[in-house]
Amino acid sequence: MTNLNTIPAIDVHGHYGTYVRAGGGSLGDSFHSGDAAEVVRRALNVNIVLTIVSPLSALLPRFQADAVTGNIEAARIVAQTPGLKQYVVIDPRRAESYAQAEEMLTQPQCVGIKIHPEEHGYPIRDHAQPIFEFAARQRAIVLTHSSEQNSLASDFIPWANQFPEVRLILAHIGCGWDGDLTHQVRAIQESRHGNVFADTSSARSIVPGLIEWAVREVGADRVLFGTDTPLYNTAMQRARIDHADLADEAKRLILRDNAVRLFGFTV
Repeated sequence: MTNLNTIPAIDVHGHYGTYVRAGGGSLGDSFHSGDAAEVVRRALNVNIVLTIVSPLSALLPRFQADAVTGNIEAARIVAQTPGLKQYVVIDPRRAESYAQAEEMLTQPQCVGIKIHPEEHGYPIRDHAQPIFEFAARQRAIVLTHSSEQNSLASDFIPWANQFPEVRLILAHIGCGWDGDLTHQVRAIQESRHGNVFADTSSARSIVPGLIEWAVREVGADRVLFGTDTPLYNTAMQRARIDHADLADEAKRLILRDNAVRLFGFTV
């Protein structure tokens, strides 16, 4: 087995900013927080050369976040921070977030759309159609939180099947409101056009065998490396893939090559 830490990895699921739960200001919140410079520092320490982020201010506090203001902040900060690219956050209940996304997706630092039905507080089944119609017109990549009750992975698949122009990343392999570790993988298996992927950013990734099982079920080319930085330890998430019980080529696909192909990166 080669030392895969030499591979310059790409993290497709990151954040930056202050983590805020109800009330805010707790010690736990501070542990989950990190500014853009800290996110890049942690990434470079383990040879992650690019992190695609959305601002925590566009997602939190739950049910109260201002996605539009957060996107403006992110456009400024990401443009000033080498090592970062940006997702523009769409809150489908705010029409202006669509107009903002249409503009930002023309900017070089903005490479896709982020949605979070749980933090914004809407069932995806009630809002998927306008999101997918918009993303299809933009031929966009969409990263979504999954699979809690507002964001069940299976609820996305009819729309991913209807709009093959949209490349959908289901976040957090192993995440499930009901304890079921298989939601994201089963959703990929229900998809018809090869346009649905999942990322490794879940805390559940530490479960032995989970990532390996996902690769056996859907193939390494459908799995992308994500850390959910700064919420989780970046080095731990990288080590989980470096030391997975997988062939080196599968690890290389997950850590870098799949993202290069999907996003068209040259890094």
